[in-house]
Formats: sequence, structure tokens, C-alpha cells
Amino acid sequence: MANKNLYTLIIAWSIHIFTALGVICGFQALLSALDKEFNSAILWLALALFIDGVDGSLARKYKVKEVIPNIDGSILDYIIDFFTYVLVPCVILLWFNFLPKGIDLYLVFGVLICSCYTFSNNNLKTSDFYFSGFPALWNLLVLYLYILETSEIVNAVIVIALLVLTFVPIKFVHPFRVIEYRKMNLFLIFLWSVCTLIILLEGNDYQSIFYIWVLINLYFIFITFKRSFFHQA
Repeated sequence: MANKNLYTLIIAWSIHIFTALGVICGFQALLSALDKEFNSAILWLALALFIDGVDGSLARKYKVKEVIPNIDGSILDYIIDFFTYVLVPCVILLWFNFLPKGIDLYLVFGVLICSCYTFSNNNLKTSDFYFSGFPALWNLLVLYLYILETSEIVNAVIVIALLVLTFVPIKFVHPFRVIEYRKMNLFLIFLWSVCTLIILLEGNDYQSIFYIWVLINLYFIFITFKRSFFHQA
């Protein structure tokens, strides 16, 4: 019995440590951004995103909350997520001149303030595990702006639109938690990740990969639109 308790304790703490590695990835991403190494920064943020995507499932499977009740995994997760989803991307938005000069800092202030609301919103996730409103995925935004090579003005419009959507109860899919089409979603997320990596490393040398990447994005936009406007709760 004692060995079993020790085993469960080691597993629980290992999962908490695994979660905490996300902040190391975020800090490495920040250092890469400051060195003007965009691909490296994005890859570190991607690793942090992967950790965030799987640690919750591990925590629930091994009942970490029951084994270590004095450590709140949700708070730990939120601290790291705010750093990797919001703070580091804000530095990237400024450091890589994605936004028009003169209003760039104010737009970043808006991102920071609205993201505080997002992370403190008790109704951020719906009963069917969708996100209600734009879930502060600013780490993905900087990736999209880089790949699509949109202008500074277009980028500013997109940022403003996402700030507004933070407060609009449109359902954004959480591919790791949403049960509906889960296997399809997970497969497409994997394929999207592979395509994204190829695009980052090879640029526009593989147009077919880019088109696949676009189609996957359109699929998730369709799921969001369908679930938000045509699904009966």
C-alpha cells in the first residue's frame, strides 16, 4: 500500500513538473524572439502548446488533484498559459513589427487587458468543452500573420476583430476536449502541425502543403461557425 501511495505521488508530481516545463519553453521563446529568431520562438511556443494540450488529460487520468490537493493545477496552468499565449506573443507583435507604428503599443495593451478578462472568465469553456469567445490564442495569431504575410494594417484589423470576439459567445473548438468529431479533429491537428512545420522550414517551396494547411483551417472555421449558429444546445 505504501509503495502504491509513493508511486501515485511520484506520478502526480511528475505531471505537475511536466506542466511547469511550459514556462521554460515560453522563456526560451522570449529569448528567441528578442534575438529576432522567429522560427525558433514559434517552435518553443509550439512545444509549450503541446504540453498544455496533453497535461490536463494526464492530470485527470491519474487524479492529480486528489493526490496533491494543495497544488491547484488549474492555477499553475493559467499562469503558464498567460505567459506563453499572451505575453510572449505580445513581444513578438512589437519586436517583429507586425502592427502599424503609432498604434502598435495600444493594440498590445488591448491584447493584454482583454486576455486578463479571458483568463479570469469562469464561463470560458462551455458545458460541451468549446471555448466561448476568442480564447486568447495570440501565440497562434503571430504564426498566422507570419505565414500569410499580411500587411500591418490588415494585422491591426485582425487584432481588433479578435479583441471584440473575446466578448462574443462564439464557440471555438478545443480539439483535445470536445467529444464531437474528436478523432477527426486530433488527426487534423496533427496534420496541421506537420504542414506548419514544413511551411516554417521550407517557406513557399511546397505550395501543395500550404493548400492543405489552408483547407484544415477552413475546416475548423466551419466547425466553429456550425457549432455557434446552427447547433441546438
